[in-house]
Amino acid sequence: MSQLTLLGTRLAEEGREFVYQGETAACEGCPYRSQCLNLTEGVKYAVTAVRENTQKLDCAVHDDGVRAVDVEPAAVTANVPSTGAYAGSSTSLAGPCPHTSCPSHELCEPDGAGFEDSHQIQEVLGDPPHDHCELGRELTTVRFTADE
Repeated sequence: MSQLTLLGTRLAEEGREFVYQGETAACEGCPYRSQCLNLTEGVKYAVTAVRENTQKLDCAVHDDGVRAVDVEPAAVTANVPSTGAYAGSSTSLAGPCPHTSCPSHELCEPDGAGFEDSHQIQEVLGDPPHDHCELGRELTTVRFTADE
């Protein structure tokens, strides 16, 4: 279900994905707070439409102002332990990884999915992009269902 919010003008393009980080100190006293701070912190969203013929509004966080956009929760792609990784099952991420140069690092620590949370697998995508895991983990790349 689509939700109306305000997003930085430079980020306001259809298909753009972002993880909502919540309020900053610069948001204090802003007249647009209720339209801008209406998403769930830590959730990954995708812009589904940029509202046409809307005004660009001044913003203390975004140097080029904000625009009205429609967003929906977005699916997260991640590496998870291979055991029990099948469509429809729930799983958690394997845990933090210090190997930032690994081609799988962004999938092992994906934006929009917490280590302590359980996530439902929408689709199994297959083998991760790395040749072997430096931590000895057996991993499978999956797509989680979007948070509602």
